[in-house]
Amino acid sequence: MKIAPRSKFLLIGDSVTDMGRAQPVGEGLFNPHGTGYPNVVQGLLTSVYPDYLINVVNMGVSGNTVRDLKARWQTDVIDKKPDWVSVMIGVNDVWRQFDVPQLPDRAVGPEEYRATLGELVDRTLPLVKGLILVTPVYWETNAADAMAARVREYAQICRETAAEKDVLFCDAQSYADRVLAHCHSSYIAWDRVHPNIPGANVLAHALLDTIGFDWNRPVPEA
Repeated sequence: MKIAPRSKFLLIGDSVTDMGRAQPVGEGLFNPHGTGYPNVVQGLLTSVYPDYLINVVNMGVSGNTVRDLKARWQTDVIDKKPDWVSVMIGVNDVWRQFDVPQLPDRAVGPEEYRATLGELVDRTLPLVKGLILVTPVYWETNAADAMAARVREYAQICRETAAEKDVLFCDAQSYADRVLAHCHSSYIAWDRVHPNIPGANVLAHALLDTIGFDWNRPVPEA
């Protein structure tokens, strides 16, 4: 696995990451990681790699766009001194274009999204051992759906930014699409954005595959 023992692995994003995490920092005792994919990631890393003692930190904030991440990046990422950072952002950047179109300033256009995501990578990469860009996910495969098409455009920007900056890329949307080939989106996410626990497992699977998680690793004897 790419993440070394005793690393701090910080996951940041919007409500899909947040999912009721502990405040002000989602780490430590008493189920602090919320009910979403960070909790699944933490559980699997702890159960399959118990000897690694990886500290998973959930810093998702509901409603965030990439613009909001930029505003809190120093305190919520840089100051936390993580070894690895995973960034999953973009669905609200798009959603505000559809649910409040009369308030265009609340949305983040593709060029601002690209520029800001790249800036955050540039600020962080010299300070960490690894960084992962995760695509925003919309639980809808109908290509004629306007928001689905727009989210995929932002996912492509995420892919291009990862390639340009030479960081890891997690195509979480493709994992979601494979599941949606067998079920309706309402089975996973009632609003096509916030996944239930099966959906959280899909996102965790995508992220863990990206870091080289060994699904068949035997737990070492003490």
